[in-house]
Order: sequence, then C-alpha cells, then structure tokens
Amino acid sequence: MSIFRVKAKARGGNTGVKMMAKHPMETGQRKAKDGSLIPAKFLSVVTVSLGDKVVFEANMNTAISKNPYLAFSFEGGAKGDELTVAWTENTGATGTETAAVK
Repeated sequence: MSIFRVKAKARGGNTGVKMMAKHPMETGQRKAKDGSLIPAKFLSVVTVSLGDKVVFEANMNTAISKNPYLAFSFEGGAKGDELTVAWTENTGATGTETAAVK
C-alpha cells in the first residue's frame, strides 16, 4: 500500500525532498455519526534513507494533521539515486516505499 507521494531533486550537492502522505491521522478523540469513538490511527514514525544512511526521521503523534506534508533537504544524493521511505503506524502496521531522485 503506497501512501506517500515523493518528489526529490538533486541540485548543487544537496537533495531537496517534498513528501505528502495520504493518511487520515485519526487522534482517537473524534466521534462517528453514531456517537462511537473513531479509533486512533496515525503515522508514528517516518524514516527516509539513501542507501544504508538515514537522512530524515520524524516521530509523529496525534497533533499532526490529516494528509501530512513533509519537506527537508540533505547533503549528498544524485540524479538516479533511490530513496527508501519506511513508515510505522500506532496500530503496528508498517510499509516501505521507494522514490527516485531526479
């Protein structure tokens, strides 16, 4: 299941990355129309790696909005390199996705 849309661009020895996740980021405090609580479901950890080097890591919680947008840059990276995005939800679900640097 791919939840991240990633754009990565190498320029002048640095790589800029923009990512958007399609995720509800439920806090566990909202109620459904029938009055029952909607269970918490949010991204808790997002890690981006280039090869075996971690270039970005975010520890998230319920304070992050629906469909979170993340942007960062790091030293290194070149056109054609592959970034690996790994994520974990509070529910225990995990996933890994890849994106090419342009």
